[in-house]
Amino acid sequence: MRSSVQTIPVTDLPLRLHRRGKVRDVYDLGEWLLIVASDRISAFDVVLGQPIPRKGEVLTQLTAWWLSQLEDLVDHHLVTVDPDRIVALEPRLAPTREIWGRRSMLVRRAEPILIECVVRGYISGSAWKEYRAQGTLAGEPLAPGLLESQQLIPPVFSPATKAEDGHDENIAFTEMARRIGAAQATRLRDLSLAIYTRGSEIARQRGIIVADTKFEFGVAGHRTLLLIDEVLTPDSSRFWPADGYQPGRPQPSFDKQPVRDYLDGLTAWDKRPPPPELPRQVVAATSARYLDIFRRLTGVSLDDFRAREPKPPRTGR
Repeated sequence: MRSSVQTIPVTDLPLRLHRRGKVRDVYDLGEWLLIVASDRISAFDVVLGQPIPRKGEVLTQLTAWWLSQLEDLVDHHLVTVDPDRIVALEPRLAPTREIWGRRSMLVRRAEPILIECVVRGYISGSAWKEYRAQGTLAGEPLAPGLLESQQLIPPVFSPATKAEDGHDENIAFTEMARRIGAAQATRLRDLSLAIYTRGSEIARQRGIIVADTKFEFGVAGHRTLLLIDEVLTPDSSRFWPADGYQPGRPQPSFDKQPVRDYLDGLTAWDKRPPPPELPRQVVAATSARYLDIFRRLTGVSLDDFRAREPKPPRTGR
């Protein structure tokens, strides 16, 4: 299965633009949306000038693969990632297929629930910084004596506000319940933990630790709850190689770490726009990590992968 090798920093398709995010361009097709994952990359909440080759393909195709592993747990919004089927449903897209093909999801329209459903199976990143300073996560106490990167047993559900610009903010579960209702908050927490547990088990069989991840949910039709957006990708998750795992220190990861490391080493950049230019070797190393985690998880290269068509969602759930 040949994939596009064209790098796409931004798209301009013959459709009405619904919104443009840091990475995704979303187009309005009436009852559906077309979510196009560009090759843009952000760090420290700044979109960088150099795209990462094939990043958008990885995010789209890996999400489709994960959704096929999760269909018995949760309904989702994906209709198809098959370019042939997308063109059949929306013929206006045929002339621009080389731009959006294999990096696009045709999805059911859903009203997003404005909470990031974060699950942490290991303590790292911003969670480690808060714990080291205060012994808490989102203001709630954790067990004393944890090491950096230590496994959390059981995993911790750690919701956050969903920010269009700037940083998401960790909030307590009680605040989440206040915002969206206790019943909905409990349902999202339980679903998120179940999805994380399934994903962690599958990844561990392939030598990968899912340290943490975030999910997004939306509501469609007759109050049908759907898993939306990307799922268990290197942009939404922290993946570590299991064979080198050792608590008490940071872990190598399969994501944009080469970009972060390069930018962290710059003394002249204040983490605000405009961003510095990325060296060619940093771009290449980051692209290689995205392709590597795709192959490790799915068992095939991105070029050889073809997503299975999703089952239609169950209704009224």
